[in-house]
Amino acid sequence: MTNAKTQQAGRPARSRACGFGPASVGNGAFTLLELLVVVAVMAILAALLLPALAKARTRGQSVACLNNTRQLALAWTLYADDHDSRLPYNLGGQGARRVATLRTNLNWVNNVLTWFDDSDNTNTATLTEASLGTYISRNPAAYRCPADQVVSELQRSLGWTGRVRSYSMNAMVGDAGELSEQGFNVNNPGYVQFFKFTSIPRPAQIFVFLDEHPDSINDGYFLNKYSSYSYYSWIDLPASYHNGAAALSYADGHSELHRWQMTSTKVPARAFATELPATISAAELADFRWVLQRMSVDQH
Repeated sequence: MTNAKTQQAGRPARSRACGFGPASVGNGAFTLLELLVVVAVMAILAALLLPALAKARTRGQSVACLNNTRQLALAWTLYADDHDSRLPYNLGGQGARRVATLRTNLNWVNNVLTWFDDSDNTNTATLTEASLGTYISRNPAAYRCPADQVVSELQRSLGWTGRVRSYSMNAMVGDAGELSEQGFNVNNPGYVQFFKFTSIPRPAQIFVFLDEHPDSINDGYFLNKYSSYSYYSWIDLPASYHNGAAALSYADGHSELHRWQMTSTKVPARAFATELPATISAAELADFRWVLQRMSVDQH
């Protein structure tokens, strides 16, 4: 009898010792101070990790953008191989902000981007059915930089998260239609218009595709003019999505990120951010000259 009572009396004690009794619940609970410490530690870790994650995301977008420009350059080269070295059509407008009047899938792209609700902004067929489409496996993602998610307020209200194209082609590369029917580009008559791949003397120094600023991009024809005057203006503005840099691909097939030096070149990526043409001060000409030097070569 005594042994049975002793065993029964001992059971609760053993249960508490094993951690199953009510006393163990109280001992295992967090105090308010401990919870606050945990939250503070998590906040500190998040503050340390978020910049690193943002940097990794930006780097990933840069790599993807470079790959896109490289794919476009490869498609451009394959097109020339299939057309006796003749380069794709690159139709655009003459002078300040005029866009292509001839709409055709013979062009490398067949859209004009705006800040309004025009279907060209979202219709991927304007890319995949144009002349380079088959050479890039009809992949619309190759025409858009992953960092380019810029839309206008109107477009955002329609549920848009981006437009279909981020890249343009150097205006001095390819057949520009009426603008180059005399054998030179009327926008830059003193410089060579490259109609054939074999006519490019230094392919590693002539760019073909680049990120264009979202407020500048329209018809896919990246134009800036050489001038004999004392002033210059950006007609089309390069983008600076990648920490102040733009992706470019060249006629020899290589791609690079080029970081702009001048503040006036790095216009914020948003709708209606700048009015073009934009006169460039003498102190801010470095980026503009860099672009011009890689667009073409002197006729003479």
